[in-house]
Amino acid sequence: MNYLEFEKPLAEIEGKAEELRALARKNEEMDVEKEAAALDRKAEQLLKDIYKDLNAWRKCQVARHPDRPHCKDYIERLFTEYTPLAGDRGFADDHAVMGGLARFNDQPVVVIGHEKGHDTKSRIERNFGMARPEGYRKAIRLMDLAHRFGLPVITLVDTPGAYPGKGAEERGQSEAIARATQKCLQIGVPLITVVIGEGGSGGAVAFATANKIAMLEHSIYSVISPEGCASILWKDAEKMKEAAEALRLTAQDLLKLGIIDRIVKEPVGGAQRGRDEAIDAVGKAIEAMLKELSAKKPDALVRERRHKFLDMGSKGLAA
Repeated sequence: MNYLEFEKPLAEIEGKAEELRALARKNEEMDVEKEAAALDRKAEQLLKDIYKDLNAWRKCQVARHPDRPHCKDYIERLFTEYTPLAGDRGFADDHAVMGGLARFNDQPVVVIGHEKGHDTKSRIERNFGMARPEGYRKAIRLMDLAHRFGLPVITLVDTPGAYPGKGAEERGQSEAIARATQKCLQIGVPLITVVIGEGGSGGAVAFATANKIAMLEHSIYSVISPEGCASILWKDAEKMKEAAEALRLTAQDLLKLGIIDRIVKEPVGGAQRGRDEAIDAVGKAIEAMLKELSAKKPDALVRERRHKFLDMGSKGLAA
């Protein structure tokens, strides 16, 4: 388990319990289970207390936790017959974006998502979930395919933002993001988004201009990272805690503001402590949102999606 900074007291207690059990494994005559169980109960209560009321900055840290399940994990558990479709038919395949045909509860769908990777090698290969223009153009191609064959689109958002490198800018990063956002508004099929970790800037909006948007309880969704906001407003990236509060980037704030439609509850301690439980909860949320949209006609889906985003900013501003 990778512990976050604010989880250090928990790490000490769980570490002591594991040390006792390790000693018992070396010496069979030692009986430490009673003491270890007491430490387990203490750790369990502390975990609940820590996660009972996380502030915005701590939620940012949890959303970025390296052990959280990523797009690939969700696809492997929730979808069957997943067939990846690669490339944008123009430049290359972007490994930061996964996408293809699959079945969700035996219903054919198109699934698209950001993949960050789970270790050093895969994170470098996936560019830490930061898509280049060809990633967004691949998504556009998949959404066109879904529209043509009447397949619902499910997107899983988990990115710090679109890749800001020189090559990406030369190949038209902003244009690709704008085109992907435009395509989201045009397709006449149900479009559902779940923010499973970070929803950063236009890199997230390009996949999240959807009929229904859900967020995991400890995920974040914002126009800019707290560090980036602090660097611009205060010329000091260390003021990220104040920026996180001001950005209103938590799922709870965004539900009040009418930006998202539902919050998916995470296990105590975050999705990283109960990966299968968290993924299954997302599956149930997707199923419910698909059911809500299944009877709507293409014109109604496009119209409601458009009005949903035009109406943003009119709710919860006095909160």
